[in-house]
Amino acid sequence: MSDESAGWLARLRRGLGRSSAKIGESLSGILRRHLDPAAMRELEDALIAADLGPTVAARLVQALASARPGEGEDPRVLLADEITKILGPMAKPLTLDPARRPHVILVAGVNGSGKTTTIAKLARIFRDQGRTVLLAAGDTFRAAAIEQLQIWGERAGAAVVVSKPGGDSAALAFVAFERARAEGADVLMIDTAGRLHNKADLMAELQKIVRVLKKLDPSAPHDCVLVMDANVGQNAIAQVATFRELADVTGLVLTKLDGTAKGGVVVALAEKFALPIHAVGVGEGIDDLRPFEARAFARALLDLAD
Repeated sequence: MSDESAGWLARLRRGLGRSSAKIGESLSGILRRHLDPAAMRELEDALIAADLGPTVAARLVQALASARPGEGEDPRVLLADEITKILGPMAKPLTLDPARRPHVILVAGVNGSGKTTTIAKLARIFRDQGRTVLLAAGDTFRAAAIEQLQIWGERAGAAVVVSKPGGDSAALAFVAFERARAEGADVLMIDTAGRLHNKADLMAELQKIVRVLKKLDPSAPHDCVLVMDANVGQNAIAQVATFRELADVTGLVLTKLDGTAKGGVVVALAEKFALPIHAVGVGEGIDDLRPFEARAFARALLDLAD
């Protein structure tokens, strides 16, 4: 393992420290006892309380009961392996289609989810791969969102297309797409508003952006990435369900895992929606977003060595 990979895994483990501590406190006493039906019920309750959700909790308990770990075996290893089975098929990096220039990515998420900074971090990743990136400040409702994306775009080395606050976000998306084509950009990422308290307006806005993009390329947008704040725990389930009503969500990015005790919700999301998890963030720095790795996440969540 490279020093860079080892450093990232250490950050992931630190980031999930509060989540793993919460789960560890719940499991430590239960897993030392004989795993009788009463202990299994307690274990299931503990896993639900750790935001893994009732379906995942029931699956993990059943797997543990079937395996019957022997003396000296750490049941957490079995639990981590089972979680890896759930997460593994969902761990899919966000990749660009070279046949599409630009590859258009619509980025959605509620305000405060880390959406704007995630766009910049993804831009940095693509830039490091030698790709040309253009950003569009489509959250025109908030002047602060436009300014924030400009600041982060400069840090990532990506130009940002903007309009005046309150402007038509779909018109901005059209202009940005035309510019990306003219400049031969590899990827165009479009920020969007996240005002869930007014779902009808948000749906109309997102649908209009999609219609406008399809005028230039019937297959656009090529990805619709939903950015989620892991701190919201089980509320993330409702957010994903809502955004899937609004747009054709193709994948997830989970942010702010460095300050939450609710990291278990990542497993619940994978089980319920079977959406690709492209990346996770464990900090505010431009380099604090990496492709999601199922086994590393599962073992960090249960505080197991790599």
